[in-house]
Amino acid sequence: MGLIIKLMINFPCAKINLGLNVVSKRNDGYHNLETVFYPIPLTDALEIKLMDEGFPSPVACDLKVTGNEILGNEQDNLVVKAYHLIAEDFQIPRIHAHLYKRIPSQAGLGGGSSDAAFMIRLLDERFRLNIGIAEMERYAAKIGADCAFFITAEPSYATGIGDILAPVDGPKGNLNKYYITIVKPNVAIPTKEAYQMITPKQTTKSCQDIVKQPIETWRDELTNDFEEPAFAQHPVLKEIKEHLYASGALYAQMSGSGSAMFGIFRENPQGIEKLFNNMFVTTLKL
Repeated sequence: MGLIIKLMINFPCAKINLGLNVVSKRNDGYHNLETVFYPIPLTDALEIKLMDEGFPSPVACDLKVTGNEILGNEQDNLVVKAYHLIAEDFQIPRIHAHLYKRIPSQAGLGGGSSDAAFMIRLLDERFRLNIGIAEMERYAAKIGADCAFFITAEPSYATGIGDILAPVDGPKGNLNKYYITIVKPNVAIPTKEAYQMITPKQTTKSCQDIVKQPIETWRDELTNDFEEPAFAQHPVLKEIKEHLYASGALYAQMSGSGSAMFGIFRENPQGIEKLFNNMFVTTLKL
């Protein structure tokens, strides 16, 4: 009789930033910011199963990564970092993990952070660790500034370095039934480099307040401080934004420090992918 292998799977989601303002530089070298994190239904897939005691693996978290844009050594992946972070405080067995990537890397969509947070969630559920949401968020924040958001993946107003979260509503409650088109050109913008091009400044109106207004008002008020230097360096990003507005987007912006651009539409923008040859393009219903 064969062994019964229990698999567990979840689906780490991407996020967009609705507004992103860098308000001050901190003494620790990081920056304080204000942004609204909003989850979107573009997902990776993360699966774990117990490793047999006799399996000759030199590592405790045997990760295999497939899908698009596979970068670097798998043991350097944030999923493995999340496993070891939890293993420091809890006795958990060795595992096999399979991460299937659909969220583009280096896009400002939080894919790596989401994968790590969802690994923490999987370990908590699979091994009945009963860590609790607040404590899982604390672990996640050690991995990356936006990682804590993905523990609940609920729309949030983020301050500090992106780790202080408060609930937030979108227009009339949320963006349900709108459509979002994500466009990611073959452009990479390292986060450290992006911050070096920013001059921090206090905002006169918080993005938390702006997103509560009708979405039609966002174009004139909701800004991402990273756009201006990114557009100067990579004009294709500005062109994508202009194409999104020309296609009927109610609001368009770069997500995070880039390089993914998004447009929010009231109706499904049919055939929009034809405008963006040789780029990652997907349209999703929110």
